[in-house]
Amino acid sequence: MGSTLAQKIWNQHVVHRSAGGDDLLYIDLHLLHEVNTPQAFDGLRAAGRRVRRPDLTLGTEDHNTPTVAVERVIRDPGSRRQSELMRSNCAEFGIPLHRLGDPRQGIVHVIGPELGLTRPGMTIVCCDSHTTTQGAFGALAFGIGTSQVEHVLATQTLALHRPGDMAVTINGRLPEGVSAKDLILAVIARIGTSGGQGHIIEYRGEAVSALSMEGRMTLCNMTVEAGSRAGVVAPDDTTLDYLSRRPGMPSGPQWDEEVAHWTALRSDPDAVFHKGIVLDADGLSPYVSWGTNPGQSIPLDARVPSPDDFTDPQQRSDAARALEYIGLRPGTPMRDVPVDTVFIGSCTNGRIEDLRAAADVLRGRRVADGVHLIIVPGSAAVRARAEEEGLAEVFARAGADFRAAAGCSMCAALNEDRLRPGQRAASTNNRNFEGRQGKGSRTHIVSPAVAAATSVAGRLAAPSDL
Repeated sequence: MGSTLAQKIWNQHVVHRSAGGDDLLYIDLHLLHEVNTPQAFDGLRAAGRRVRRPDLTLGTEDHNTPTVAVERVIRDPGSRRQSELMRSNCAEFGIPLHRLGDPRQGIVHVIGPELGLTRPGMTIVCCDSHTTTQGAFGALAFGIGTSQVEHVLATQTLALHRPGDMAVTINGRLPEGVSAKDLILAVIARIGTSGGQGHIIEYRGEAVSALSMEGRMTLCNMTVEAGSRAGVVAPDDTTLDYLSRRPGMPSGPQWDEEVAHWTALRSDPDAVFHKGIVLDADGLSPYVSWGTNPGQSIPLDARVPSPDDFTDPQQRSDAARALEYIGLRPGTPMRDVPVDTVFIGSCTNGRIEDLRAAADVLRGRRVADGVHLIIVPGSAAVRARAEEEGLAEVFARAGADFRAAAGCSMCAALNEDRLRPGQRAASTNNRNFEGRQGKGSRTHIVSPAVAAATSVAGRLAAPSDL
């Protein structure tokens, strides 16, 4: 019997198998941000331990960082303290840190691939569930908790129970105007927010192979919204092309050796998946969430569903609560839903391709009166690239608020970027639960192109509507 891609990477990193079923895995890359790490460092001090491999560890500031200007001070005392501790802890334990103002700073899941740290066949962990983003490169990437952060810092290993394998096969090609964000929303709408629970999802098929690396990162990023801790895509020529342009890559014979190893990382033809689904990309259209979880998503040209449309009692109850919170009436066309704010950014859609997609829609147009369009780059490098390509000028002419610094911003709402109670946003982030973007906030998850079109129309809209 053959092995899946995930099984191959997993087995190559097993240090010890316990009788209880957990495997001790070696970790190739450990990423940190400022929110969930202070207690882990306190634990190291209390036990008199050091960081075993600071050279395989990297910190960045992203969740609490202000985005209006690099020189601004973090207002919230708790958030400011977290950043201060991140700086002092990394300095004490010899961990490199990209702090606010550093040209390599950015959202942790953006800078890993950007800096060439993320590579096929690796095991990667971070104190953030969206670490699975980096599975786009054929790596096993997991979000971990604070106690696990301490364990990895001290031992460079992590005990995990081996998940099952799930195949999500997407045949055909995405139609024009349909993006990776629409695709993953369609997947989650199909399988639900627990559909991938207990499994590593491998995305396969023609539609996945046709995606750029940034599109694949969006796909894997929201794997956790389907209940899975990790999603992977087998490396191919698209992966190699992206990696060849990253810093720190080997050259000559060493590059050839790496390529030979990376291209062998794929599921065997006779590999057995424990579960799977098949989707047809040809029939997809732009998607938008109508409720309070990503599974409550529908095509943009559909109408708000009624709780009575659901036969399952729990789904019916969830829909009723979601509609009450989100403030929508069943039967309302999604294109008739007005918004106050549009947010383009986050680890899901804050990369340069996302900003290009938004600029293509905004070029020659203006943001509607009464709508605040906030665009936050996923990294300082993305911000610099947007300026070089003239995207920043497009945003300025359109009346968008293109932020000067990178960070999680309104996705996590841990800084001043948040919605007021009752405000409604079209947002390119990954989560829309109650209060995610501020107390009483109402969030509709969309792609960058739909977000940009919505900012111009003042209501949920696709570029083709303009």
